[in-house]
Amino acid sequence: MIEMILIWIIAAYGMTNILVYGSIFENLRNSIHKTSETKVPIISPLFKFLSGLISCVMCTSTWVGFFMSLFFSPFTFYFGLHPIFGLFFDGMLASGFVWAINAIVEWFEENRG
Repeated sequence: MIEMILIWIIAAYGMTNILVYGSIFENLRNSIHKTSETKVPIISPLFKFLSGLISCVMCTSTWVGFFMSLFFSPFTFYFGLHPIFGLFFDGMLASGFVWAINAIVEWFEENRG
């Protein structure tokens, strides 16, 4: 049980890290940021939301947790929660653990020699 949850958390961290920092999505992130600055009535607010989302590890990991819950939900599988509640708590689980892992990584990056 613990092993599957740890694998799920590490996968959430990996997906979030790639979306927020990965060079593979750099052009897409830049395009989203540029589009958010336009004054198009319907498109601009959506891209402003996406721009903020992909700039924040905690925000992105919440949505990554929601997405990953569609394929495997630790809270539904192990604790028997209703899938809607499992979806919510999976997002919170991903957000909390990814934020904690990212905080530790950033601390080591700032304090290395």
